[in-house]
Amino acid sequence: MIKKVLLFTTLFSLFFFFTGCVQNEIVLTPQENQHANNSWGEQTNVDDEDVDISDLDENLTEDETMITEETMEARVPRIPFPVQEYRRLATIGKGTIKGAIYLKDMYGERIPGSGTRLYLNPVTSYSKQWYEESYLGGAKMEKADSRLFNYLRFTAADNEGNFAFYGVPSGSYYLIGTVKCGSECGYDTPKNIRIATTVRVVGNQVVQKDLVKSVE
Repeated sequence: MIKKVLLFTTLFSLFFFFTGCVQNEIVLTPQENQHANNSWGEQTNVDDEDVDISDLDENLTEDETMITEETMEARVPRIPFPVQEYRRLATIGKGTIKGAIYLKDMYGERIPGSGTRLYLNPVTSYSKQWYEESYLGGAKMEKADSRLFNYLRFTAADNEGNFAFYGVPSGSYYLIGTVKCGSECGYDTPKNIRIATTVRVVGNQVVQKDLVKSVE
């Protein structure tokens, strides 16, 4: 009889232990589970279509819909997409990049990029060509290879233009954003003014980097 009681007690304890473990198991929501399984390029919190990446993606902006075949032929050809170079990029990280995006008017006053979208583009030979020839040189380029979008990371600024990227892998990036400005910048019609700069993150570093441009 005593043996039966001890056996029953042991079985009951084991049952309680295992059911308790199941009840305490952390279960990810569908959104959290998707984020946990995503690669670096897929961990975005902003839809691509909400970001001004007209010189990178395949979607033409309103102004670019007026491009003729002649102007398309004048576009700078891109170098071949360096697959191996991108495969060597780190995909997991703990770095943070934060700052503010804004314009400076002729009086030095800030015009914040309220609610604007920003993105990180890893520095490679492919993105360096865009930065030097298109952003700095002002040249129009051919459409970017669609594989590039697997390596971009997006975020959005608040009403004051403040932004932050979290979980950034170690490496060098082009930090890019666009501020829309109209009469406050002296323009008759609103214009999208793009700002880009380089930034580097190592380990769990917290990097403060503003995107600033003076209105001409």
